[in-house]
Parts: sequence; structure tokens; C-alpha cells
Amino acid sequence: MTSETDKHDAAPATDTAEAAAQPRPAGEGAAYFKGGGSAGMTAGDRVSPKSADDRFAAEDAETFGWAGADAGAGDRARIAELEAENADVKDRLLRLAADMENLRRRTEREIKDARTFAVTNFARDMLAVSDNLDRTLQALPEGARDSGDAGFKALVEGVEITGRSMLSTMERHGVRKLQPQGGRFDPNFHQAMFEVPNTEVPNNTVLQVVQDGYAIGERVLRPAMVGVSKGGPKAAPAAVEPAVDAKPGVPDESSKDA
Repeated sequence: MTSETDKHDAAPATDTAEAAAQPRPAGEGAAYFKGGGSAGMTAGDRVSPKSADDRFAAEDAETFGWAGADAGAGDRARIAELEAENADVKDRLLRLAADMENLRRRTEREIKDARTFAVTNFARDMLAVSDNLDRTLQALPEGARDSGDAGFKALVEGVEITGRSMLSTMERHGVRKLQPQGGRFDPNFHQAMFEVPNTEVPNNTVLQVVQDGYAIGERVLRPAMVGVSKGGPKAAPAAVEPAVDAKPGVPDESSKDA
């Protein structure tokens, strides 16, 4: 004989079996439940996988700022902005590097010039002393050296030794004496004082030196005062040295500090 309690326990089992035997609606997969458990689940609590994916995608777009095509356009605009900024920074760095290289070369040249031409004013003043020694020797009368006076001869030799020593000292400091005699007149180093008619030598040939000229480095310390020929044949043009091809990427002297 079945008691009321047994009937009550058997009823939920029967209902569960009947619910399991009922066909499940098409397209309904694994159920998604609200909350953390399955207790109290109803038909309204079930959510299809497709609806759940759409909901999660919408939440992600809202959280991370994704908005499909609009997000892609924004990303491309940001990338273009960063590329432009990168190009601007690179251009500034290249210009800064070029300025620093020009500054380094200019500083090196200025230091070299300062060392070379530091004695310019002193050397120019000493040229007057050298000229006086030369005038002393030129003022000697002809035959005075052969007069037989030992003291006079020693004096003349002393003046000559002093002049040579002075020239040697100036050469050690970069000052050199020009040698224009017999050469072609160069307006950069010579100063023409008069012309000498002469048809045997090319025109503008230095025939006489009135005053010696000096140079320090590649600069003229004092131009040589000379007399040049006139009436002779034209001087042959100076030979042009072949141009030297510069190495790729290596600036030549004419392109420095450009």
C-alpha cells in the first residue's frame, strides 16, 4: 500500500521525465542562465548563443571604444598622424646633425687659421727689419768687399748671416718669401709698378723685383713689387688640372658648410 509521502516523492520524478521527453525548440543550444546557478531557471532566463555573442560584442565595443568601420577610420587617422610626427622629428634630427657637422668643421678651420695666422702682425712688422738689412747690403759701394779690410768683411758677413737667420725663423712660423723673378705675373701675389718693353719673353713676365713679397700660409702678407714685360708674345694659358671625382657621400671642399 502506497503512502501519501511516496506519492508526493514520485510526482516530481514523473514531471521531470515528461519535461525531458518533450522536443526542444529548433535553434536553441546550450542554455545561458542568469546568475551563478541553475536553480529557479525559467524559459525567460534562457538566452541563445547568437544573442549572447551580440550582447558581448556590444559590451566590448562600449568598453574599448570599438565601433566597426568608424573605429578603423579613427585608427588609420591616428597612424597617419603618428607617421607625420615621426617624419617631422626625423627631419629635425637630420638638420640638427648637419648643423653640428658644419659647426665642427667651421670650428676646426677657425682653430687652424688662428694657429697659422696668429703671428701675422708680428711678422709684418719684422719685414721692415729684414728690408733694412737688405738695404744695408745694397748700399755697399762696389769693390768694398774686396778692399782687404778684415773687419769690414766680417761686418758684411754678419749682416748677411743675420738676414738669413731672420728668414729661417719666419719660415718656421709659416712665413715664406715669394720668388717671382722670371715667372708669370700673378695679381694675387704681385703688384706691378712699371712695364719693361721686351719682345723676347712672353707678355706679363716678371723681369725685376723692386721689393720682396711674403706670404703666410695661403694668404699674402705683403705683395711683391715688380716690373713686368710688355710687347712680347702672349703667355700660354695655364694648364687646367683635371677634376677629381668625389666619392659618393663624401662632400668635397667646395660643398662644405653648404
